[in-house]
Amino acid sequence: MNDNKYKKLVLFGAGKIGRSFIGQLFGRNGYEVVFIDMFKPIIDELNTRGNYNVIIKSNKKDEVINIKNVRGILVTDENRAVEEIANADLLAVSVGQQGLKSIFPLMAKGLIKRFDDFPKKPIDIIIAENLRNAAEYFLAGLKDYLPSEYPINELIGLVETSIGKMVPIMLKKDVEDDILQVFAESYNSLILDKRGFKNPIPEIEYLAPKENMKAWVDRKLFIHNLGHASAAYFGYIYNPKFVFLHEVLAVPEIFNRVRNTMLQAARILLKQYPDEFTFDSLTIHIDDLLARFTNISLGDTIFRVGCNLFRKLGREDRLAGVIHQALYYELPYDNILQAYVYGCHFRAKDEQNNLFKNDKEFIVVAENGIEKVLEKVGGFSTKKNSALFKRASEIEVIVRDFEHNKKTLFLKDL
Repeated sequence: MNDNKYKKLVLFGAGKIGRSFIGQLFGRNGYEVVFIDMFKPIIDELNTRGNYNVIIKSNKKDEVINIKNVRGILVTDENRAVEEIANADLLAVSVGQQGLKSIFPLMAKGLIKRFDDFPKKPIDIIIAENLRNAAEYFLAGLKDYLPSEYPINELIGLVETSIGKMVPIMLKKDVEDDILQVFAESYNSLILDKRGFKNPIPEIEYLAPKENMKAWVDRKLFIHNLGHASAAYFGYIYNPKFVFLHEVLAVPEIFNRVRNTMLQAARILLKQYPDEFTFDSLTIHIDDLLARFTNISLGDTIFRVGCNLFRKLGREDRLAGVIHQALYYELPYDNILQAYVYGCHFRAKDEQNNLFKNDKEFIVVAENGIEKVLEKVGGFSTKKNSALFKRASEIEVIVRDFEHNKKTLFLKDL
């Protein structure tokens, strides 16, 4: 096992969340953090310096947190990576949903070596991804590369999380100033699954273990992520020249509409998890989120929170997912559907004036009409959900009228 005076966290992913949140939390609490990543410039710089800065952005004064005792390994350096995994005290993953499949083969090799060296020593894997049923997905992915006789249920703790920390896209000049620095907000709570651990839960500040993890994952998706998307989509239609989230929410009409949309989602969430939340607690959470969304210093963009439309308008995601729940419980969803239809017209671009790459393909689908998006992307049925399709078509008329003629009152109640 690890003989250093520090415990060792091996973290797949040296990106913004990996460095600003997971690496920061454990690095400040007595862990050596070993990043495994495919981006050589980041890995090289971690090994050269052995530390990096997290810049906490607020409307008062920026705070610099220096994270020490870190190093990196290229994902292609398989032998070293396997050795680190085998000797880790804790594993974590923060690679984004699209990158998860690529890490399973290497992680499995490390776990096999660990089993050979320490056959009775379990290890926990913190899955730092906003992904519903993440543990189930991870279990299936690892099983594809582990021997059938490997006792995965006894030795591997799969710990789901809810990642609420906001980390904006950094400007090119900021990255050029320091490739390792990362901007983030001050929020630092890591909500995770209390029941996922095989070992004792690490005694680390800001860890927030929960019994009913599914409820908290859904709270993040259907309130936090929904609020972000709603603000981006309403804001873009109101003024396509808007860049920052705080600009959007400075418009009272939009702020109120976003808040009402989040409250509508809260009522649906409360119906699903009546023993986990209260409406008052969810309202307090919403108002806290809106205050965080308006953090000018953070510089969060509507491009970041709104792009990737196939995913964000998808069947299980922040808008369609909660509408499906509303249909099941027969609860109102009109504000959320309005955000969804507005999202189909979202065309914000990044600093280099580029659309998100997959959004070009989405636009092709959207040009065939809102019905195609609802059916092909949102997973709704024209037969079972005819009232929803009718309502969406009415909203579509208003959006197009506003876009083309600027005559319709923005955010008009239908």
